[in-house]
Amino acid sequence: MKAPRYLSAFVVVALCSAGAWALRAGPADPVVAPPAPGASSETTGVTRMRHAVGIRSGPATPKVLTNALNHGGEPVPVACATCHTTRTPNLALRAGEDLKEFHQGLAYQHGAQSCLSCHNATNYDTLRRADGTSVDYPRVIELCAQCHGPQYRDFRAGAHGGMTGHWDLACGPRERNTCVDCHDPHAPAFPKVRPVFAPIDRGAVQQAQRAAAHPVPESRHE
Repeated sequence: MKAPRYLSAFVVVALCSAGAWALRAGPADPVVAPPAPGASSETTGVTRMRHAVGIRSGPATPKVLTNALNHGGEPVPVACATCHTTRTPNLALRAGEDLKEFHQGLAYQHGAQSCLSCHNATNYDTLRRADGTSVDYPRVIELCAQCHGPQYRDFRAGAHGGMTGHWDLACGPRERNTCVDCHDPHAPAFPKVRPVFAPIDRGAVQQAQRAAAHPVPESRHE
């Protein structure tokens, strides 16, 4: 039984197309492997690795400025332990106005917390968790997360706190802010502000201007 002519023609066209494709994609064409996990999905022939997402880190030992000046006329910074290792901690201090020798004018509005709720009385170059263990200053997020659980949950999900760097990690790294980059640790609440008008929609404004310049005549029904 002979196959219909149209079927034979279809087979010939298919074979010719396959041959042309084989010639076009010959050995000279590079083989593009699928991107590895974590790499860019762009199939450019060159796999672009994703950069890391880090968290900003402050100094391991914070310092405060004194009234003493150096040879350049600038205030001399000192570490916390420079003074605090020479005196007995006062557990009753809760506000800046209670300070007589140093830190005068410190704005303190942090609920019922005292200075030693966060600062480590045995080592002022570190912070203190609720269970009494110490934590370094660059890891201050661990300290804040003990009381501010919802904010820490949102931070881990990328919904709280800002960042700098690249949205596309194939182009460069990204660095997320830590708590104290935005919040004053001694008065973390932002001041309340009055609501403002909604942002101006440029497209809506232009549309209104065009409508005013070219009004549509009203249709009349006799």
